[in-house]
Amino acid sequence: KDLLCYGSTGMSVMEMSHRSKMYLEIFDKTVADFKDVMGVPEGYKVLFLQGGATAMFSAVAMNLMEGGKADYIDSGNFAHNALVEAQKYGEVVIAGSSREDNYTYIPEYTLSPDAKYVHITTNNTIYGTRYDKLPETGNVPLVADMSSCILSEPIDVSKFGVIYAGAQKNVAPAGLTIVIIREDL
Repeated sequence: KDLLCYGSTGMSVMEMSHRSKMYLEIFDKTVADFKDVMGVPEGYKVLFLQGGATAMFSAVAMNLMEGGKADYIDSGNFAHNALVEAQKYGEVVIAGSSREDNYTYIPEYTLSPDAKYVHITTNNTIYGTRYDKLPETGNVPLVADMSSCILSEPIDVSKFGVIYAGAQKNVAPAGLTIVIIREDL
């Protein structure tokens, strides 16, 4: 009902100006509700972007690598695709990989203390693997593709520098990407 005519506006939410008071109220409530459900602490921003999670493979590297290097744990198809894309923007260290064994497990890994960030894919649905314990990265920001599991279980957002997820599996239509980013990044 609201998709065709939102409240008493006489129009669909799709027809509203993204600068209108009604739309901004919808947007602000959506961000607030998402932060509440995810337990997003102060010091983080929530972004709703287009392009799907694969667009974040390059966006993360372009924005965080800064001419340095980044650690990637190669634990599945999308983890591998993310590291291949990141190689276009700087040095990628494959900190661990289970590729040779067809990604049947989360690999052991060795992290670089001088990496700009550590990238993981928390749930590899194609291969049926997931992280039971997050890597301890110290002061190095942990970046996670959570496309397969966003909003499926409680997570401690404060353990991450960036979380991103294609929303089509659990939250919204295909093409929407949710990004949670620590403000200092």
